[in-house]
Amino acid sequence: MLARAVRLLLLWGGLLACCTGAWATTTVVHYTSADMLREEAASFKPLAATVDEAALPGGWTQVELPRVIDKPTASGAGKLPVVTTWLRVRLDALQGMKGPTHFYLIRWLAAGQIAVYADGQLHYRSTGSAVWNLFNHPALLLPLNLTADSPPPRTLLIRLDSLSTPEAAISSFYAGDSDSLVEMAAKRDWLAYQLPFMCSAAFLAVGFFSLAVWVVRRQPANLYLFAIALLSSTRRWHFQLGPEKLIVSDAWFIWLTLNALMWQSLITHYFLQFLHGRAMPRLSRVMLGMAVVFSVVTLPVTSVFPSLLALRPHAHLLLIGMGTLVLVVGLWHSWRSRSLDAKMLSIAFLLNYVFGVYDWARIKYVLDLESYYLTPYAAMVLFAVFVVIMFRQYVGALNGVERLNTGLEERLQSREAELAASYDKLRQVEQRETLSRERQRLTQDMHDGLGSSLVSALRVVEGGRLSEADVAEVLKGCIDDLKLTIDSLEPVEADLLLLLATLRFRLGPRLASAGVTLRWEITDVPALNWLDPRNALHILRILQEAFANILKHTRASEIRVATSAAEGYVNVIISDNGQGFDVARAFASGGKGLSNQQRRAQAIGAEILLESSGTGTRLTLRLAEKRPEP
Repeated sequence: MLARAVRLLLLWGGLLACCTGAWATTTVVHYTSADMLREEAASFKPLAATVDEAALPGGWTQVELPRVIDKPTASGAGKLPVVTTWLRVRLDALQGMKGPTHFYLIRWLAAGQIAVYADGQLHYRSTGSAVWNLFNHPALLLPLNLTADSPPPRTLLIRLDSLSTPEAAISSFYAGDSDSLVEMAAKRDWLAYQLPFMCSAAFLAVGFFSLAVWVVRRQPANLYLFAIALLSSTRRWHFQLGPEKLIVSDAWFIWLTLNALMWQSLITHYFLQFLHGRAMPRLSRVMLGMAVVFSVVTLPVTSVFPSLLALRPHAHLLLIGMGTLVLVVGLWHSWRSRSLDAKMLSIAFLLNYVFGVYDWARIKYVLDLESYYLTPYAAMVLFAVFVVIMFRQYVGALNGVERLNTGLEERLQSREAELAASYDKLRQVEQRETLSRERQRLTQDMHDGLGSSLVSALRVVEGGRLSEADVAEVLKGCIDDLKLTIDSLEPVEADLLLLLATLRFRLGPRLASAGVTLRWEITDVPALNWLDPRNALHILRILQEAFANILKHTRASEIRVATSAAEGYVNVIISDNGQGFDVARAFASGGKGLSNQQRRAQAIGAEILLESSGTGTRLTLRLAEKRPEP
């Protein structure tokens, strides 16, 4: 019943039933019985090109198909004996049919070979070795007519040579209309082999993609995916390969398919541990040791074919035990965990396990010989589960990146808010410091300039040594000092000419009242990016002192103010037509005016050049365009 249900499921709800109804006509005959003859020998006998049915030994018996070939009774002098089974079928129902006809044998299983004779002539023989024929999918679809107009044969003889272990078997077969049988074989081949093969190839492609991801990211899950995909494809070679042999020997082929199943179960165990997060180091080491010992013990050696075939049923029992352990442990821990991926993988492994036990029962002929193998469809289940796992990992990675970006954005906003608050505090502190420095500078400047002048004037007035005109002159100088100090606070935006214009505005009336002509020969000069209020006051004081010296000592009638720029410097030139003085003696006398000018020039990184003769005095203030070093 199980086999019938599986068959109906795989044929999409009754496909076989529909086709069987069509084949029940006279065009296709389903043969479920045949005459059988057994022969036992110590080795395989060569196939003859022709067979005379009358020359075969007697003892034909009618048997039902499908049929499991009984084991021989003799030991064959220490060797595994060979059983030759003859099946004879009369094709009376096909006689008189017009058109091409075919013979379709659903399956035969034997560690040996098969041959088909039509009316005594060799019509087909298998080409693979005894072991190879046991593993590939040997469905036979043979034309019965030599030409389209020739009649079908009357008798078919099927010769099946096989080793006694494992037991051989042969299914029922069909004969009749070629189109119907070719369509039937194509549908069964697609369902049984092509569809699982495509899924297995896609699964293997996903595995190699996971390997590429593992090479870049070194995540264990991707390596496990690749290993399971590769091992799953390897263990199903005998379901997916045709009559063409591989380049490896039969012994190595058996070794690869058996060990691929063992290692697939082990890697699945490690992958489940990774997914559900419950490590079992002792059990994992025991299972790893079992896999290594199994791989070493089953390594191919010389003339190992019979012994390895005899070992295969016991190896299957060990593999079933290994799978049972992985299944029970994986299901238990996956269901206790919160990992959906672990639960899906454990369910997929459960289905693989059930399919594997089902196919093992079929190999033991417990179930219907003609039913479909289910193990190839396990790759479809694993492929679907692995695609879902990879999709979930990809989506999880995207969600993780989004959460990370959101967290980074929130932290960035928090840091920006902290920086903005810190910047406001620093700006307030800087403003207070700036105000404090300006207050100290103004206090110091007023003390040194205006305060000193007022104190000196007060002492002279108290001593009665100045006239009212002299006192007025001193007070005018004090007022000019105060005005220059205030002017230095105005923003000049690195414009020296604006600063000079301010000086002209303040000193012009005094020069005019003193009868001195001011010649203003100012030209455009580069901006001075270091010209702040402090440095501007130093420049104003230097130039103010120059004008004051001219008015007090030179008796000049004309003052010329000019500007120029060259070699990275801006020059402010003040010259007069007065009587001049001895520069060296003036510096040696220790006068405060010249020394104050030099001190202020050094404070702003400037240089004062002073020249004087009998025809006049020339002061050049050299200011660097770039910020000068103090």
